[in-house]
Amino acid sequence: MIIFNYLIFPGILFSAVVGLMAGWLDRKISARLQWRVGPPWHQNFTDIIKLLHKEAIIPQAAGVMFLAAPFIGLMGLALADMLLGNSIISPLKSFNGDLILILYLLTMPALALMLGASASANPLASVGASREMKLAMAYELPFILSAIVVIIKCGSIEIGSILSHQVIFGSNAASLSGCLAFIAALFCAQAKLGLAPFEISEAEQEIMAGVLIEYSGWALAVFKLVKAMLIYTMPVFLVVLFFGKDTTPLLMIAKFVAIFTAFILIKNTNPRLRIDQAMRFFWGPMTIMASIAVVLALLGK
Repeated sequence: MIIFNYLIFPGILFSAVVGLMAGWLDRKISARLQWRVGPPWHQNFTDIIKLLHKEAIIPQAAGVMFLAAPFIGLMGLALADMLLGNSIISPLKSFNGDLILILYLLTMPALALMLGASASANPLASVGASREMKLAMAYELPFILSAIVVIIKCGSIEIGSILSHQVIFGSNAASLSGCLAFIAALFCAQAKLGLAPFEISEAEQEIMAGVLIEYSGWALAVFKLVKAMLIYTMPVFLVVLFFGKDTTPLLMIAKFVAIFTAFILIKNTNPRLRIDQAMRFFWGPMTIMASIAVVLALLGK
């Protein structure tokens, strides 16, 4: 049963399919906003299958971590998806501290990019890895502070208890502290997804895809799959933390679409930031907002 949950539902296969469809929706809406037609619904699936059939070219100076890195991100994110999905389906399946574990697991995709880019021995990839590292250091602080607001309000570090608390007392985002924490977490999630204006580590116009410059074939396909799964995971995680009053399927889908639409709007209305601008943004306004939310949560607001 655990293997089924990890590989099929709600693990790798389910999150990958939903993430690839959400990625297509992103491309389609972005295309329509730019007066283009956009790709067909199956384009992302076709791209993954095509990459899986191609040879992965390995740089001569690359280390072992070059090929291991994509699977580190995939395995960590699949475990996070399994824990989240099981907690939504049956809150009793949660365990004490699973929220902390999920926060750790959500750092795995960024860590995998850093490790893989560093192992590729490419100067442009090293620049991308440096940017990814700085960006992760910037957004993780306000992201964790936002999670602390939820912990304070619900009095638990267990996903099931957080959902149960919201069923009784209402969604966390309905309060002032919860609303501020959600806004901060939304922008942090945008950076975790690597979407504009925070796609700094893969800036194609500057560093030719940066962290992914040396990846091809099935290795690149795994990284693309990880990003698709993350597109599914982050909105679901935000729904669980801040809008968990009702987790019926239709409402979950509606909330997922609403948050994902916010990601698309932010992406299509903001130019890419420089790494110093991104760090100032997260360590400045976002950290201040999240800190204020923590104080308000302690005051019961």
